[in-house]
Amino acid sequence: MRRVGNTRRASAVRTNMTTIGLIGAGHIGSQLARLAIAQGHEVVLSNSRGPETLAELIAELGENARAATAEEAARDGEIVVVTIPLKNIDAVPVEPLAGKIVIDTNNYYPQRDGQIAALDDESSTTAELLQAHLPTSRVVKAFNHIFAADLTTDATPAGTPGRRALIVAGNDAEAKTTVASLIDSFGFDVVDIGELSEGWRIQRETPGYTGAFDAVGLREAVAAAKRYRDM
Repeated sequence: MRRVGNTRRASAVRTNMTTIGLIGAGHIGSQLARLAIAQGHEVVLSNSRGPETLAELIAELGENARAATAEEAARDGEIVVVTIPLKNIDAVPVEPLAGKIVIDTNNYYPQRDGQIAALDDESSTTAELLQAHLPTSRVVKAFNHIFAADLTTDATPAGTPGRRALIVAGNDAEAKTTVASLIDSFGFDVVDIGELSEGWRIQRETPGYTGAFDAVGLREAVAAAKRYRDM
């Protein structure tokens, strides 16, 4: 399997400007906001503690960023990222996300989230749980298998030899294509691993989880994944 360790940043080529809402502004959320701003997008950030607690991050990000409530981030985002602890996904607003692309970055950590039967018996995946909560949204799994710091250090321009790759999974082909384009603009190649039900292939403790692979290596790692019950 091929690993990469390139630390050059992505180019400044911009895609069409989009408003990206973030429900959650922790390590992953803040890094995705930085990447989005660098590509000319607007971001609306929210967290569980209130917009006023995001003042320092908003000041860093500049005029194309603003703090809001989760409801407002869901309403105003054209693409919305849910990047909060899995145990809290029932708090994600449903109505304002109807019909929208929703990116799920979650992983299941029982010590944090408590035991979730559908994940313990592997009859579902984290993204499928979010999709069930958001029945009319188009959920795409992405950004769950990379350390937050790597999002801004490992990004490289398209065509860079050994460019690091990230997965997408989803039940809506158009939504996956949109998210894949966003990931590419952020500085990473994309490997489509299928529907949301295949998300287990890149969950914690699998070969591809947090590893810095190019597209070939990531496909190999995903193919080598085993269910927890088979480990």
